[in-house]
Amino acid sequence: MDSKELKDFLDTKADQYEQPQFVRDDPIQIPRMFQLRQDCEIAGLLSATISWGNRKSILKSGHRMMELMDGSPYDFVINHSKSDLKPLTGFVHRTFNGVDLITFIHCLKRMYVQYGNLEAALLANLKGDSLQTAIHRFKQDFFYEHPGTRTLKHLGDPAKGSAAKRTNMFLRWMVRPADKGVDLGLWKNISSAHLSCPLDVHSGRVARKLGLLDRKQNDAKAVIELDHSLRELDAMDPVRYDFALFGLGVFEKF
Repeated sequence: MDSKELKDFLDTKADQYEQPQFVRDDPIQIPRMFQLRQDCEIAGLLSATISWGNRKSILKSGHRMMELMDGSPYDFVINHSKSDLKPLTGFVHRTFNGVDLITFIHCLKRMYVQYGNLEAALLANLKGDSLQTAIHRFKQDFFYEHPGTRTLKHLGDPAKGSAAKRTNMFLRWMVRPADKGVDLGLWKNISSAHLSCPLDVHSGRVARKLGLLDRKQNDAKAVIELDHSLRELDAMDPVRYDFALFGLGVFEKF
């Protein structure tokens, strides 16, 4: 298909899948449980961080994390005692375990004490328009007091070649408007135009079949290449096509 046909096709698919029913089986349902901005941010970052593997397992683990934080993640992060952390030690989701969850809680507390919210933390690490560079700096900032721990592997780093799929997904949730009933649109100081597609095996496979991506690895270079292709289709909101690529790959086995 030519470029206009491709855009029309992907626009249709993006509209088809960016619907409230998408939330039912997606990890974004975890942050959407909350009203308080900080609760949404914490629930979003933690749920995105464990978002690999079976989706039912991801949802079960995401809800379990919220239960372990008494259904009030921000209050738990800010006000927890050492004894409050003990029940978290038994948490396991694939390679993300209780040690990782507790480390995230310590890191999140420092970020909120220092910045007030995670959008401000990311903006402090944003130089120019590159969110991928900001993700690298944000990770360094996030783990500032916990260098060299096993938990670092759970946040991807574009500077080290990672596609940072889960962090890019978290940013999509926070930044893109909430008018379609899926993303949250909580962060008003970052433009959707600067977002990158959460590249994974499904979106990567479909993107290659549609001629949007040539690179075979799903890595940081592939994210840049896919960014370029999607921005040609919609420069102001390129990541809306994440719904199309994901839906075509997961639901339609395109």
